[in-house]
Amino acid sequence: MDQLGSMPMWMTLFVVLSIAWTLPWKGVALWKSARNKHLAWFIVMLVVNTLAILEIIYIFGFSKRKSEVKPTTG
Repeated sequence: MDQLGSMPMWMTLFVVLSIAWTLPWKGVALWKSARNKHLAWFIVMLVVNTLAILEIIYIFGFSKRKSEVKPTTG
């Protein structure tokens, strides 16, 4: 525990800001992947830390639910 106090202030600030940035993105991405039954995405995002880059790509690129095709009569 004594080593945490010996870290430079900029490094401590970087770690805290990284956690604050990553947690909301990871939470939303994991929630969406679970709801969409995307097990592979869920496992990869749970295990790999990419500073929210992978999570943002999933949220905006892959998490859209496929719209149901309505039959046309005519």
